[in-house]
Amino acid sequence: MLKIQDIISNFFQGHKRSVEAKKQIIYSFGLKVVSVLIGLLYVPLLIDYLDVERYGVWITLTSIVGWFTFFDAGLGNGLRNKLTEALAYDNQKLAQEYVSTTYALISIAFISVLLIFYCINPFLNWNIILNSENIPKEELSLLALIVFTFFFLRFIFQIIGVILMAIQKPAINNIFGPIGNLISLSIIYLLIITAKKSIVLLGFVISFTPLLVLVLASFILFNGQLRDLKPSLNRINMNHAKSLFGLGMKFFLLQISAIVMFSLSNIIIIQVLNPEQVALYNISYKYFLIPIMLFSIIMTPIWSAVTDAFTRNDSNWLKSTMKTLNRISIVFVIGIIVMLLFSKQIYNTWLGDRVDIPLELSMSMALFAIINVIITPYSYFINGIGKLAISIRITIFKIILFIPTAYFLVNTSLGASGVMYATCFFSVISLPIYILQINRIFSGNARGLWGK
Repeated sequence: MLKIQDIISNFFQGHKRSVEAKKQIIYSFGLKVVSVLIGLLYVPLLIDYLDVERYGVWITLTSIVGWFTFFDAGLGNGLRNKLTEALAYDNQKLAQEYVSTTYALISIAFISVLLIFYCINPFLNWNIILNSENIPKEELSLLALIVFTFFFLRFIFQIIGVILMAIQKPAINNIFGPIGNLISLSIIYLLIITAKKSIVLLGFVISFTPLLVLVLASFILFNGQLRDLKPSLNRINMNHAKSLFGLGMKFFLLQISAIVMFSLSNIIIIQVLNPEQVALYNISYKYFLIPIMLFSIIMTPIWSAVTDAFTRNDSNWLKSTMKTLNRISIVFVIGIIVMLLFSKQIYNTWLGDRVDIPLELSMSMALFAIINVIITPYSYFINGIGKLAISIRITIFKIILFIPTAYFLVNTSLGASGVMYATCFFSVISLPIYILQINRIFSGNARGLWGK
């Protein structure tokens, strides 16, 4: 017992920034375990509630909605860095102005886009977009209306999560997801029992519940722990819009890459193959997303901690933290390989005979997960430091070549796994460039594009 106490005591020693990050990581791990378990329960329940085709349609629709995240023009991540900098300089007034201005700008952007969608939705043929003939046109149109409405409103209220990450309290933000998912899961289970099968009703439950949780959380936090950062009309300062947009637009371009390489994957598969293949692709993705999600728990407090350390010129902390993260990456790589070796057994335990996931698809997902945990420390450091010029150019390169590459590979014998292999290829070529940039920043030789 004494040895265990010593280990725990030593773990929580070191730089104040590192100690706080460790606390947030431990809290978040517990919450993420709950979130992962709920996510795993979601898949068989949704397939039983709908069917494989409707599940594929649902996944594809939510992916399309994800495209519209770019309408925030990177303001969320821009706020995260700017707010951390303001708090590092102990400028509370500036911090509140950043928060209030960001809320105003994002509200204007998303409400405007939502109104435009209301005008064009009646003219969209969702049966063609989602390659589905078995679901009535009116039903799909109503589903799209519901999902888009609650998603856009949720994107406004989820700024509270950005603020929590900026002040290095991501564990609180990580509570919201499990609560919303647990409520949704309970309602879906009741719907299955009552045999009220409706993809529209499902869309309402899954879309509205997270929004409700965020609204309640924002009200509680802004009247409590985050009172000093509470958004106010009097604190809106459009003079900050330029600096928020300047940094935000860089993150915006990086977000486009994620949208194209993830959201469009489902569109490519559903158009070239069928909705059932989308379902298989996303089920396998969910399984290998587990180590990525667990690794992201470690990385989430690191981003803002890096911003704080870089602002204070604490290069020793930056270097030692990167070395630690690289060692942790190796452990995760080993874990992902083990997951692949036992994937068939786990799929059978998880889903029974509902679906049959090809080994090729699991291999592509495992490769993606391995590359992700290796590259993430470098990308998070670059994002936290805000030197994004190189990353933006890599993103443009990805956007231009990903779609034709993915289309080509999915039409080969690789099938749906070809899309993920395309994603892996463009991630691999980014890694050495990110490593070189970080080394130049650490050595003080990041000149030209490397330091912008």
